[in-house]
Amino acid sequence: MELRDIEIFLMLAEELHFGRSAERLRVSPARVSQAIKKQERVIGAQLFERTSRHVRMTPVGEVLLQRLKPAYEGIQEAIAEVTTIARHPSGTLTLGVMGAQMHDMRSVLKRFRDGHPSVELRFKEVFFSDPFGALRAGEVDAVATWLPVREPDLTVGVVLREEPLHLMVATDHPLARQESVSLEVLGDHIVPRLNGPLPAYWESAVLPARTPAGRPVRRGPAVSTFNEILALVAASDVVCTVPDEGRRYNVQPDVAFLALHDAPPVEWALIWRTDGVPPLVRALAEAATDRGDAGARTGARHTRRHPQPASSER
Repeated sequence: MELRDIEIFLMLAEELHFGRSAERLRVSPARVSQAIKKQERVIGAQLFERTSRHVRMTPVGEVLLQRLKPAYEGIQEAIAEVTTIARHPSGTLTLGVMGAQMHDMRSVLKRFRDGHPSVELRFKEVFFSDPFGALRAGEVDAVATWLPVREPDLTVGVVLREEPLHLMVATDHPLARQESVSLEVLGDHIVPRLNGPLPAYWESAVLPARTPAGRPVRRGPAVSTFNEILALVAASDVVCTVPDEGRRYNVQPDVAFLALHDAPPVEWALIWRTDGVPPLVRALAEAATDRGDAGARTGARHTRRHPQPASSER
Protein backbone atom coordinates (compact mmCIF):
# COMPACT_ATOMS: atom_id res chain seq x y z
CA MET A 1 0.00 0.00 0.00
CA GLU A 2 1.52 3.29 -1.10
CA LEU A 3 1.75 6.22 1.30
CA ARG A 4 -0.64 8.31 -0.79
CA ASP A 5 -3.23 5.52 -0.72
CA ILE A 6 -2.88 5.36 3.07
CA GLU A 7 -3.52 9.11 3.25
CA ILE A 8 -6.64 8.69 1.11
CA PHE A 9 -7.94 5.87 3.33
CA LEU A 10 -7.38 7.87 6.52
CA MET A 11 -9.00 10.98 5.07
CA LEU A 12 -12.08 9.05 3.93
CA ALA A 13 -12.29 7.38 7.34
CA GLU A 14 -12.36 10.86 8.89
CA GLU A 15 -14.75 12.55 6.44
CA LEU A 16 -16.91 9.58 5.37
CA HIS A 17 -17.54 11.54 2.20
CA PHE A 18 -15.76 11.02 -1.13
CA GLY A 19 -16.22 14.60 -2.33
CA ARG A 20 -14.94 16.30 0.83
CA SER A 21 -12.04 13.86 1.08
CA ALA A 22 -11.04 14.60 -2.49
CA GLU A 23 -11.28 18.34 -1.88
CA ARG A 24 -9.06 18.24 1.20
CA LEU A 25 -6.53 16.03 -0.55
CA ARG A 26 -6.73 18.12 -3.74
CA VAL A 27 -7.46 15.12 -5.92
CA SER A 28 -10.53 14.05 -7.86
CA PRO A 29 -13.32 11.96 -6.26
CA ALA A 30 -12.48 9.31 -8.86
CA ARG A 31 -8.92 9.12 -7.48
CA VAL A 32 -10.29 8.54 -3.98
CA SER A 33 -12.66 5.83 -5.19
CA GLN A 34 -9.89 4.19 -7.22
CA ALA A 35 -7.50 4.07 -4.24
CA ILE A 36 -10.12 2.55 -1.91
CA LYS A 37 -11.10 -0.13 -4.45
CA LYS A 38 -7.43 -0.99 -4.92
CA GLN A 39 -6.95 -1.41 -1.16
CA GLU A 40 -10.08 -3.54 -0.89
CA ARG A 41 -8.84 -5.83 -3.68
CA VAL A 42 -5.49 -6.28 -1.92
CA ILE A 43 -7.10 -6.94 1.48
CA GLY A 44 -9.94 -9.04 0.06
CA ALA A 45 -12.74 -7.29 1.94
CA GLN A 46 -14.72 -4.09 1.87
CA LEU A 47 -13.40 -1.20 3.93
CA PHE A 48 -16.40 1.07 3.46
CA GLU A 49 -20.09 0.55 2.84
CA ARG A 50 -21.34 2.98 0.20
CA THR A 51 -24.89 4.04 -0.42
CA SER A 52 -26.30 6.98 -2.32
CA ARG A 53 -26.52 8.92 0.93
CA HIS A 54 -23.99 7.52 3.37
CA VAL A 55 -20.48 6.14 3.64
CA ARG A 56 -19.77 3.91 6.64
CA MET A 57 -16.73 1.92 7.68
CA THR A 58 -16.96 -1.83 7.82
CA PRO A 59 -15.58 -3.79 10.80
CA VAL A 60 -12.53 -4.63 8.66
CA GLY A 61 -12.09 -0.95 7.90
CA GLU A 62 -12.30 -0.10 11.61
CA VAL A 63 -9.53 -2.57 12.44
CA LEU A 64 -7.35 -1.23 9.63
CA LEU A 65 -7.91 2.33 10.85
CA GLN A 66 -6.93 1.45 14.44
CA ARG A 67 -3.70 -0.19 13.28
CA LEU A 68 -2.80 2.11 10.40
CA LYS A 69 -3.40 5.56 11.90
CA PRO A 70 -0.75 5.35 14.69
CA ALA A 71 1.78 3.92 12.22
CA TYR A 72 1.10 6.71 9.73
CA GLU A 73 1.41 9.38 12.43
CA GLY A 74 4.70 7.83 13.49
CA ILE A 75 5.99 8.09 9.92
CA GLN A 76 4.97 11.74 9.74
CA GLU A 77 6.64 12.51 13.05
CA ALA A 78 9.84 10.78 11.94
CA ILE A 79 9.91 12.75 8.68
CA ALA A 80 9.29 16.03 10.54
CA GLU A 81 12.03 15.27 13.06
CA VAL A 82 14.59 14.36 10.42
CA THR A 83 13.67 17.44 8.38
CA THR A 84 14.20 19.65 11.44
CA ILE A 85 17.58 18.06 12.10
CA ALA A 86 18.59 18.54 8.47
CA ARG A 87 17.57 22.19 8.47
CA HIS A 88 18.84 22.94 11.97
CA PRO A 89 21.78 20.63 12.67
CA SER A 90 22.89 20.16 16.24
CA GLY A 91 26.36 19.65 17.60
CA THR A 92 29.26 21.89 18.53
CA LEU A 93 30.91 24.62 16.48
CA THR A 94 34.25 25.96 17.69
CA LEU A 95 35.31 29.32 16.30
CA GLY A 96 38.85 30.63 16.50
CA VAL A 97 39.02 34.36 17.20
CA MET A 98 41.81 36.86 17.72
CA GLY A 99 41.49 39.19 20.69
CA ALA A 100 38.13 40.87 21.15
CA GLN A 101 36.92 40.47 17.58
CA MET A 102 34.07 38.24 18.76
CA HIS A 103 32.27 41.46 19.71
CA ASP A 104 32.46 42.62 16.09
CA MET A 105 30.80 39.35 15.06
CA ARG A 106 27.95 39.69 17.53
CA SER A 107 25.19 40.12 14.94
CA VAL A 108 26.56 37.26 12.82
CA LEU A 109 26.63 34.98 15.84
CA LYS A 110 23.10 36.03 16.82
CA ARG A 111 21.79 35.14 13.36
CA PHE A 112 23.57 31.81 13.58
CA ARG A 113 22.18 31.03 17.03
CA ASP A 114 18.66 32.06 16.01
CA GLY A 115 18.79 29.62 13.12
CA HIS A 116 20.54 26.83 15.04
CA PRO A 117 19.38 27.00 18.67
CA SER A 118 20.52 23.44 19.40
CA VAL A 119 24.14 24.09 18.42
CA GLU A 120 26.68 24.72 21.15
CA LEU A 121 28.95 27.57 20.07
CA ARG A 122 32.44 27.57 21.55
CA PHE A 123 35.38 29.95 21.18
CA LYS A 124 39.13 29.52 21.24
CA GLU A 125 41.57 32.40 21.21
CA VAL A 126 43.95 32.28 18.26
CA PHE A 127 47.14 34.34 18.38
CA PHE A 128 48.76 36.07 15.42
CA SER A 129 51.94 34.16 16.24
CA ASP A 130 50.24 30.99 14.93
CA PRO A 131 47.14 32.02 12.97
CA PHE A 132 46.40 28.68 11.27
CA GLY A 133 47.77 26.09 13.69
CA ALA A 134 44.57 25.48 15.65
CA LEU A 135 42.58 25.15 12.43
CA ARG A 136 44.97 22.64 10.93
CA ALA A 137 45.08 20.68 14.19
CA GLY A 138 41.30 20.38 14.26
CA GLU A 139 41.01 22.37 17.48
CA VAL A 140 38.66 24.86 15.79
CA ASP A 141 36.24 24.52 12.87
CA ALA A 142 36.79 28.00 11.43
CA VAL A 143 38.93 31.05 12.15
CA ALA A 144 38.22 34.75 11.72
CA THR A 145 41.44 36.33 10.49
CA TRP A 146 42.73 39.12 8.31
CA LEU A 147 43.43 38.69 4.62
CA PRO A 148 45.14 37.68 2.47
CA VAL A 149 45.33 33.97 3.25
CA ARG A 150 47.25 32.03 0.61
CA GLU A 151 47.36 28.54 2.04
CA PRO A 152 46.50 25.65 -0.32
CA ASP A 153 44.84 23.64 2.47
CA LEU A 154 42.64 26.51 3.67
CA THR A 155 39.60 28.13 2.07
CA VAL A 156 38.83 31.83 2.29
CA GLY A 157 35.12 32.21 2.95
CA VAL A 158 32.89 35.20 3.38
CA VAL A 159 34.46 38.58 4.17
CA LEU A 160 33.21 39.72 7.57
CA ARG A 161 34.22 43.36 7.60
CA GLU A 162 36.77 45.93 6.52
CA GLU A 163 38.48 48.39 8.86
CA PRO A 164 41.28 50.95 8.80
CA LEU A 165 44.83 50.44 10.01
CA HIS A 166 46.26 52.55 12.83
CA LEU A 167 49.69 53.21 14.29
CA MET A 168 50.09 52.51 17.99
CA VAL A 169 52.68 54.57 19.90
CA ALA A 170 53.40 55.49 23.49
CA THR A 171 51.66 58.67 24.64
CA ASP A 172 55.07 60.31 25.20
CA HIS A 173 56.39 59.27 21.78
CA PRO A 174 57.20 62.18 19.39
CA LEU A 175 54.62 60.90 16.89
CA ALA A 176 51.86 60.97 19.50
CA ARG A 177 51.39 64.70 18.92
CA GLN A 178 50.17 64.05 15.38
CA GLU A 179 46.63 63.07 14.48
CA SER A 180 47.53 61.31 11.24
CA VAL A 181 50.76 59.90 9.82
CA SER A 182 51.95 58.06 6.73
CA LEU A 183 53.14 54.47 6.53
CA GLU A 184 56.46 56.01 5.48
CA VAL A 185 57.21 56.86 9.13
CA LEU A 186 57.75 53.14 9.75
CA GLY A 187 61.10 53.50 8.03
CA ASP A 188 62.24 55.83 10.83
CA HIS A 189 61.22 53.65 13.75
CA ILE A 190 61.39 50.10 15.10
CA VAL A 191 58.39 47.77 15.09
CA PRO A 192 58.00 44.48 16.99
CA ARG A 193 59.09 41.23 15.44
CA LEU A 194 56.14 38.85 15.41
CA ASN A 195 57.31 35.53 16.77
CA GLY A 196 55.89 32.26 15.50
CA PRO A 197 55.07 30.17 12.39
CA LEU A 198 53.22 32.91 10.55
CA PRO A 199 53.58 33.50 6.79
CA ALA A 200 55.52 36.63 5.87
CA TYR A 201 52.89 37.71 3.32
CA TRP A 202 50.15 37.47 5.98
CA GLU A 203 52.16 39.50 8.52
CA SER A 204 52.95 42.17 5.92
CA ALA A 205 49.25 42.84 5.34
CA VAL A 206 49.13 44.48 8.78
CA LEU A 207 52.78 45.09 9.65
CA PRO A 208 54.61 45.94 6.40
CA ALA A 209 58.16 44.80 5.81
CA ARG A 210 58.87 47.93 3.72
CA THR A 211 57.49 51.45 3.52
CA PRO A 212 55.62 52.66 0.42
CA ALA A 213 58.94 54.16 -0.80
CA GLY A 214 60.65 50.79 -0.40
CA ARG A 215 62.64 51.47 2.78
CA PRO A 216 62.98 48.44 5.08
CA VAL A 217 61.05 48.48 8.35
CA ARG A 218 63.36 47.46 11.18
CA ARG A 219 62.17 44.71 13.51
CA GLY A 220 62.84 44.90 17.24
CA PRO A 221 61.98 42.64 20.20
CA ALA A 222 59.94 39.50 19.49
CA VAL A 223 56.32 39.34 20.67
CA SER A 224 53.74 36.57 20.54
CA THR A 225 50.54 38.20 21.83
CA PHE A 226 48.82 41.55 21.52
CA ASN A 227 49.23 42.23 25.23
CA GLU A 228 52.98 41.88 24.76
CA ILE A 229 52.79 44.45 21.95
CA LEU A 230 50.85 46.84 24.20
CA ALA A 231 53.42 46.52 26.96
CA LEU A 232 56.36 46.93 24.56
CA VAL A 233 54.93 50.01 22.87
CA ALA A 234 53.93 51.65 26.17
CA ALA A 235 57.38 51.15 27.67
CA SER A 236 59.65 52.00 24.71
CA ASP A 237 60.05 53.84 21.43
CA VAL A 238 58.72 50.86 19.48
CA VAL A 239 55.68 51.58 17.30
CA CYS A 240 53.26 49.08 15.79
CA THR A 241 50.54 49.09 13.17
CA VAL A 242 47.25 47.52 14.30
CA PRO A 243 43.77 47.06 12.81
CA ASP A 244 41.05 49.33 14.14
CA GLU A 245 39.78 46.70 16.56
CA GLY A 246 43.06 47.10 18.49
CA ARG A 247 42.16 50.74 19.08
CA ARG A 248 38.49 50.10 19.91
CA TYR A 249 39.06 47.34 22.44
CA ASN A 250 42.38 48.33 24.00
CA VAL A 251 42.09 51.83 25.38
CA GLN A 252 45.20 52.37 27.48
CA PRO A 253 46.30 55.54 29.35
CA ASP A 254 49.89 55.23 28.08
CA VAL A 255 49.19 54.25 24.46
CA ALA A 256 47.92 56.43 21.59
CA PHE A 257 46.47 55.34 18.25
CA LEU A 258 47.16 57.45 15.16
CA ALA A 259 45.35 57.30 11.84
CA LEU A 260 47.41 56.03 8.91
CA HIS A 261 46.05 58.07 6.01
CA ASP A 262 47.73 56.07 3.24
CA ALA A 263 47.33 52.54 4.60
CA PRO A 264 45.02 50.14 2.75
CA PRO A 265 42.10 48.81 4.82
CA VAL A 266 42.29 45.47 6.58
CA GLU A 267 39.79 42.80 5.55
CA TRP A 268 38.69 40.09 7.97
CA ALA A 269 37.21 36.84 6.74
CA LEU A 270 36.15 33.39 7.87
CA ILE A 271 38.52 30.64 6.79
CA TRP A 272 38.24 26.88 7.16
CA ARG A 273 39.97 23.72 6.06
CA THR A 274 39.52 22.99 2.38
CA ASP A 275 39.48 19.26 3.06
CA GLY A 276 35.82 18.82 4.02
CA VAL A 277 33.56 21.64 5.21
CA PRO A 278 31.27 20.73 8.16
CA PRO A 279 27.60 21.75 7.71
CA LEU A 280 27.80 24.03 10.74
CA VAL A 281 30.68 25.98 9.18
CA ARG A 282 28.60 26.47 6.05
CA ALA A 283 25.71 27.62 8.23
CA LEU A 284 27.95 30.15 9.97
CA ALA A 285 29.17 31.43 6.60
CA GLU A 286 25.55 31.83 5.48
CA ALA A 287 24.79 33.81 8.64
CA ALA A 288 27.78 36.05 7.91
CA THR A 289 26.70 36.55 4.30
CA ASP A 290 23.58 38.28 5.59
CA ARG A 291 25.25 41.62 6.32
CA GLY A 292 24.54 44.20 8.98
CA ASP A 293 27.30 43.07 11.34
CA ALA A 294 29.77 45.08 13.40
CA GLY A 295 31.71 46.28 10.36
CA ALA A 296 28.82 48.47 9.36
CA ARG A 297 29.03 50.26 12.69
CA THR A 298 32.67 51.15 12.07
CA GLY A 299 31.99 52.42 8.56
CA ALA A 300 33.44 49.39 6.83
CA ARG A 301 32.63 48.68 3.18
CA HIS A 302 31.54 45.08 2.73
CA THR A 303 32.62 42.99 -0.21
CA ARG A 304 30.64 39.88 -1.16
CA ARG A 305 32.90 37.01 -2.05
CA HIS A 306 32.23 33.43 -2.89
CA PRO A 307 34.20 30.90 -0.82
CA GLN A 308 37.28 29.74 -2.67
CA PRO A 309 40.41 27.76 -1.90
CA ALA A 310 43.27 29.98 -0.90
CA SER A 311 46.06 30.38 -3.41
CA SER A 312 49.31 28.53 -2.83
CA GLU A 313 51.28 31.67 -3.67
CA ARG A 314 53.59 32.70 -0.87
